[in-house]
Amino acid sequence: MAPHAPLLPDAVLQAVRGALPGVAAQTIAAVEQEVPGYRDTLDESARGTLSGAVEFALGGFLALAAEAGDPSAPLAPVLEGAYALGRGEARAGRTMDALLAAYRVGARVAWRGLASVAAQAGLTASELVAFAELVFAYIDQLSASSVAGHADELAVEGRARVRQLERLGQGLVVGASPETLDAAAAAAHWAAPEQLRAVLLPEAAVDHVLARVDVRTLQPVEDVPGLPAGTAVLLVPEPEPRLTRALQPSGGILGPARPWRAARESYLRALRAQQLRLGQPGAVLDTEALLPELVIGADPHALADLRAHALAPLAGLRPGAADRLAETLHAWLLHRGRREEVAAALYVHPQTVRYRMGQVRALFGARLDDPREVLALTIALALPAPAADT
Repeated sequence: MAPHAPLLPDAVLQAVRGALPGVAAQTIAAVEQEVPGYRDTLDESARGTLSGAVEFALGGFLALAAEAGDPSAPLAPVLEGAYALGRGEARAGRTMDALLAAYRVGARVAWRGLASVAAQAGLTASELVAFAELVFAYIDQLSASSVAGHADELAVEGRARVRQLERLGQGLVVGASPETLDAAAAAAHWAAPEQLRAVLLPEAAVDHVLARVDVRTLQPVEDVPGLPAGTAVLLVPEPEPRLTRALQPSGGILGPARPWRAARESYLRALRAQQLRLGQPGAVLDTEALLPELVIGADPHALADLRAHALAPLAGLRPGAADRLAETLHAWLLHRGRREEVAAALYVHPQTVRYRMGQVRALFGARLDDPREVLALTIALALPAPAADT
């Protein structure tokens, strides 16, 4: 096979090669001036790195031109350099739009500099046309490689940040030290809110909720103490007015808002409400509205003992009868004996209330007149079940 004839005569190649440092400097200066993402952001070290990358890329182009565009010419090192450049620009915080704009400006300035030198060295008009085609095709390959590097770096950074955010969330729910939490927040580049609110919700609803609340919301996913299977926890910045709507129709349990480093308190409150089986499936339950029940259920074993003692007079009845009298007594205590209100709460006739309370008085006797016994009965009946297994 006959060797490929060079696209540029040797004299032109030598002239262009000698102009590369100057063309590279002009290219960097134009990018700094015309692309906002680079304006006033390059120190001497970064400017030198970019200038070296541009000069290396232009040198690769001359090697290609010397082979008349031979596709077998060794472009891999130059493309690898462009890929590395794209990753570096992503690490420097520059957007892909800024990177592509830099390539557009750089291609224009580099072509103008190279074409001027080539024309002065005797390149003909027809040779300049072929030269231009090769320049822009080459720069297209470089920009595509840099874009790939930029995208890959963002993906790597994104996965790393997700892991850091998950670790931060896990540290919050287990109660890590303030110093540990501050370091984790800094590593994740997380803008800490004043307060967080823990939310327990079905795992299947997490994506729906995350798409509708503050982007700073954290989701611990590993080693979450006490979290039941099928349940997830989110730590949502407070205030978040969209939260209740976002939780519908899946439902959820909201812990109280707490300073962000104390989010564990909110998580434990919501977890306790779930363990006590308060509320209805699919409902949005705010633990701030359940403080009496949560206090009463704080020691389930003591509550079970209290119920056994306070409700002992009902122990000899059939379960259905005992439940009806307990329900009536509970309503009677809450409504302070107002028969009409008790009947409305139970959806029964006032005469039914009178009859049932007659039975209750026969069973409990003077205990209903003892303030201490009344307190014990009120506590014992506050929850539907003793929850002694929690």
